[in-house]
Amino acid sequence: MEQGSIRLGLKQNWKQFTLLVIVNAFVGGMIGLERTIIPQIAEADFGMAAKTAILSFIVVFGIIKAITNYYTGTLASRFGRKNLLVTGWLFALPVPILLIYAPNWNWIIAANILLGINQGLTWSSTVVMKMDLVGEKDRGFAMGLNEFAGYIALAAIAFLTGWIASNYGLRPYPFYIGIGLSVIGLLSSWLFVKDTHHHVKLEATSSNIPKLKNLFWETTWHHKNLGSITQAGLVNNLNDGMVWGLFPLLLLSKGFNLHETGIIVATYPAVWGLGQLYTGKLADKYCKKTLLFIGMFMQGIALLGMVSANSFGWFIILSSLLGIGTAIVYPTFLAAISDYTHPDQRPKSIGIFRLWRDLGYAIGAILTGLIADRLGLTAPIAAIGVLTIISSLIVRYRMSCSHKIVSSRIKLELSV
Repeated sequence: MEQGSIRLGLKQNWKQFTLLVIVNAFVGGMIGLERTIIPQIAEADFGMAAKTAILSFIVVFGIIKAITNYYTGTLASRFGRKNLLVTGWLFALPVPILLIYAPNWNWIIAANILLGINQGLTWSSTVVMKMDLVGEKDRGFAMGLNEFAGYIALAAIAFLTGWIASNYGLRPYPFYIGIGLSVIGLLSSWLFVKDTHHHVKLEATSSNIPKLKNLFWETTWHHKNLGSITQAGLVNNLNDGMVWGLFPLLLLSKGFNLHETGIIVATYPAVWGLGQLYTGKLADKYCKKTLLFIGMFMQGIALLGMVSANSFGWFIILSSLLGIGTAIVYPTFLAAISDYTHPDQRPKSIGIFRLWRDLGYAIGAILTGLIADRLGLTAPIAAIGVLTIISSLIVRYRMSCSHKIVSSRIKLELSV
């Protein structure tokens, strides 16, 4: 493909962009398979009572996905985004089969190892490819659409599996959906997706963003803006890991049935997903520091409210508030990381951010499991709520709304 035929922008690349949005919906759907019913399978099929043991599948998933994210950033530049996307789908194919036929908990762990690799390769690849296609102007909106597709699919599948399980049992029927998702995701990625390395080369020729000398430590903490974004990402997924693992159990302990639990559990990612259609565009217009502070603070307040909530209506409201807060921060994370990294370093920096962000799943599952086993189900929710508010304050007082990148677009954005 000739360089002269390559153009950056959402309008100019809408066909490939739309295809990648659809592919990412299938990626999100694979997570939705587990969102409602795996903790219940642990108790009902395998007799597991300790919350630390039940949450072990999230620990494994988080660690594997985090490590895969890190290497995806490096491998994307070496082997191509599309190749990693297709490879990620190959790892997804055995997951629903393992979940259907698992005779013991080790099979569930094995499925989540493969699922972690799948999510790290596929989600990271689609994120980077969309950024490559759109350039600077619509990056926040692009990330909003990407995350919308993934998380609205997650919510839909979480609700659907909960409904199927309540009517036909925990296994095998809910997981048949996963077979279709993985096969269609693989075929569409292999046959129709095109690589975007030419778009990266084009953007790199006009970028004024300086390259970072120590990309790992700058993204992790040393760079005030990148470090603030990374710690917030870790805490965001820490509380999401807690919600994933303990929320269904908390609701069942409060007397909600499986169908009601599925609705409440699905509300959070549904609002999160739908909200990003709007909040992604905010990241193109307003100070990203302000958006991250507001979103993280809202999450913390919602989690604290769940400690004393008892009615179906209140849990719907609090799940919606949690979803709004997450919708504000999620596309902003990725758009902000891109603002402070050179196009050539973007995949690696995003990989480092996603390494720490998805380690939050593992840290959250371990921390909340230990607290829950000793103090009950509400104690970890309160603890993580407080930690999320502290994270929002770090963003508020450490991050800034301006930087020295010579870019008229960014200067205009930050002056709004």
